[in-house]
Amino acid sequence: MTGPDTNAQPWQAPYDGRVAPGGATAVRDAGPLIIRKASVGPMDNNAYLLTCAATGEQLLIDAACDAPRLRSLVAEGGTGLATIVTTHRHADHTGALAELARLTGAVTIAGAADAAALPLPPARAVAHGDTITVGEQALEVIALRGHTPGSIALAWTAPGGQVHLFTGDSLFPGGPGKTSTEADFTALMNDLETRVFDRFDDRTWVYPGHGDDTTLAAERPSLPAWRARGW
Repeated sequence: MTGPDTNAQPWQAPYDGRVAPGGATAVRDAGPLIIRKASVGPMDNNAYLLTCAATGEQLLIDAACDAPRLRSLVAEGGTGLATIVTTHRHADHTGALAELARLTGAVTIAGAADAAALPLPPARAVAHGDTITVGEQALEVIALRGHTPGSIALAWTAPGGQVHLFTGDSLFPGGPGKTSTEADFTALMNDLETRVFDRFDDRTWVYPGHGDDTTLAAERPSLPAWRARGW
């Protein structure tokens, strides 16, 4: 991964994408969006709170578990939660979905192919190329099929052109997410190559569903090796 983002406010630590279960929130001031990252639960799930700096509207990516911690994360960003986006249907990413949606009244969104398997049917099912807004900012939906049929990533382009990519369990430091069959692995690699690596430049910052962040610059040289090893 590249070095930490040093655009933090004086009261913030520089953002390096590292968080620990039960630990503090990592905060990144990306201008129009404030990005907060917290780890929740026994599987070190990352939850991301995006706050529109202009309007204060907030969006949460993956209500994984521990609703009280997620409510405190929302409160760190401001008042209220407008939207919860679920990156995929696995239980470790949806454990607090129903409770948090009930407590906050947030609109729920997920990939169409995973919608029926969620503990709370989404108010909106999205497909590749759709747009989700948080305040004045737009996030592009990128379908990355393979980890699950309806897995999605969200891409936001900051002023100056840097892309911030929230990948769920489809892309991590060191490789793609887990797949169950050769066909699923091939599908995920094809989507990652054509919809992510072929489109976005090396500055793109990747926020995965577990663990540390990475960049496309760090991962791009390994694409042939991932193909060759088959996972």
